[in-house]
Amino acid sequence: MGIEIVNESGHEVDEGGVVDAARFALGEMGVNPLAELSILVVDLDHMTELNRRWMGGTGPTDVLSFPMDDAMPARPDSIEPGTPVLGDIVLSPDVAADQAKEAGHSAADELHMLTVHGVLHILGYDHAEPEQAKEMFGLQNRLLDAWRVKRRAAQSAES
Repeated sequence: MGIEIVNESGHEVDEGGVVDAARFALGEMGVNPLAELSILVVDLDHMTELNRRWMGGTGPTDVLSFPMDDAMPARPDSIEPGTPVLGDIVLSPDVAADQAKEAGHSAADELHMLTVHGVLHILGYDHAEPEQAKEMFGLQNRLLDAWRVKRRAAQSAES
């Protein structure tokens, strides 16, 4: 899985954890291992502008996903030639830090969750309707739980 992360936020971010969470989620979802994903970490002003321009929102948001028009070539059974490009995820560590305080966990945990959330949006999941939200957030929680277990096991093995 080719995952590029660029941090333009001015904040220190657990880039390795963000990439690892994205890679795990994509793998668990059966995405073609040759697929490429871009993750951009931005400051409040940049996120505010992206949210206004592309979503019609006001103020910054926590995560935005910009899937390619057709993510289907990323499926493992795809016979399309070339490397499938999934799209872009944009994260705001400022918004994540505020949300983490409210939720009672670390900003890194919040960014990991937002990364998995963004991956699911890239893959076509949404939460606009109650049934969609139930499916998406349930899947998001299962993926995060499994990733955290795997990550803790790997960290224990290194100790």
